[in-house]
Amino acid sequence: MNHRVLLLALLLLALPSWAVIETYQFDTDLQRQRYNAFIEELRCPKCQNQNLSGSDSAISQDLRRQLHAMIMAGKSDIEITQYMVDRYGDFILYRPRFNAATAVLWLLPVGLLLGGLAIWALMASRRTRRVPIQPLDDHDRAALDSLLSDEEKPSERSGGDS
Repeated sequence: MNHRVLLLALLLLALPSWAVIETYQFDTDLQRQRYNAFIEELRCPKCQNQNLSGSDSAISQDLRRQLHAMIMAGKSDIEITQYMVDRYGDFILYRPRFNAATAVLWLLPVGLLLGGLAIWALMASRRTRRVPIQPLDDHDRAALDSLLSDEEKPSERSGGDS
């Protein structure tokens, strides 16, 4: 019997931290909607590929608590976003703002697309400039035969001279 109690206690201690669900009280539905929007749009600084709503890391829990406090204090969306960016950098935003540091993220796809279109257009224009090969007419064929027979004559002579 004691073994079962000990085993149950160990299992309860081993439960992952995501088993705890945070619940915050809001005065209005708008506050709850803002909170939910923020936790979906802000990235966990530790997990890097998860938003705050999907992460169970300690820093995500702290950020959710801070976010709730800021919303309840009446901070605007711009103030909250600026606070998070000042503290954690543009990385915390899933959709980073356009500035000198993030210009490559925004412009590289467009640049690659334009480069690909330019290469395609260049290849297409070269294809249309090619002159199609036309069969030889009788006059050109006779001239070619004459050239070939002239080239064969010296080799025949050298073969006959040896």
